Amino acid sequence: MNKYTQYKAEVAGTGMHVPKKVLTNFDLEKTLDTSDEWIRTRTGIRERRIAGEGESSSTLAAQAGNQALNSAGVAPEEVDLIIVCTSTPDILFPSTACFVQKEIGAVNAAAYDISAVCSGFVFGLSIAEQYLKSGRYRYVLVIGSETNSRIVDWTDRSTCILFGDGAGAALLKRTESAGSGGLLSSHIYSDGGKSDLIIVPGGIGKTGVSCKSVEAGDYFIKMLGNATFKVAVKRMVEVSQEALEFNGFTHKDVDLVVPHQANRRIMDVVTEKLGIPADRIFINIDKYGNTSAASIPIALHEAWGEGRIAPGNLVLLPVIGAGLTWGAALIRW
Repeated sequence: MNKYTQYKAEVAGTGMHVPKKVLTNFDLEKTLDTSDEWIRTRTGIRERRIAGEGESSSTLAAQAGNQALNSAGVAPEEVDLIIVCTSTPDILFPSTACFVQKEIGAVNAAAYDISAVCSGFVFGLSIAEQYLKSGRYRYVLVIGSETNSRIVDWTDRSTCILFGDGAGAALLKRTESAGSGGLLSSHIYSDGGKSDLIIVPGGIGKTGVSCKSVEAGDYFIKMLGNATFKVAVKRMVEVSQEALEFNGFTHKDVDLVVPHQANRRIMDVVTEKLGIPADRIFINIDKYGNTSAASIPIALHEAWGEGRIAPGNLVLLPVIGAGLTWGAALIRW
């Protein structure tokens, strides 16, 4: 038997940081053919945060990461690995995670980015889980951070109303404690055949950046909304059921669902199909919009801070993202 099989991965601390600038639906009414009512009824969003001058995915991530470390009482030097989940990196390279490592002083940590778009944080948890359960590392900092406002077309009401900026973080620790707590399992999937549903088509390694592609808006988010809605519901329900069955649970055992905050209607339909009551879902999309890889860790931090999660609770984290990517993690708090 592997001597490391007794190890578990537990959440030691969480953190979040969002820009100060607030962009409301009423602000968008001034420049778009839309209304607060139209946006709220279709998405559940009332406002979102927008990164300002001097703010980027790395600066937001560093703030969230520091908060997670402080809440856990862990020094930056103790961190073994930093995973930044982002589809809006500061620059092409070096990785945003390396900038975060420098900013928070995690001098002993390896650091790298992963790109699974909205699914990034759950994909990051799945990586951290393997390192910790194998005994390889003691502390892994997983951060979802996005500056989506920099890659949306502010004249396209079908997409720009949806997205916001922010960062959320979770510090995971290796533990040998007895019991059934910790990150029980993570389940991740991809389907490149549906890559056209949500995409930023502008090329870098394939075609290079050109004035023509920039002027054509190829570096903005493009989305097929109706098709995305249908597949999002199907995949999030399937993977949530898989995570529960894998661990011997049913929907009745779930204390709280902390889903990717993509669209209020998606979240409502998913939990309805799972048979989970509305009072067991945490929703904050009204304040932040879709912050992509940051949405679940921001919501997780707020849910814990508001007392919606208590020790022993079973917490389900389902997600869908571009790629197509999807997944779910199940945590015994």
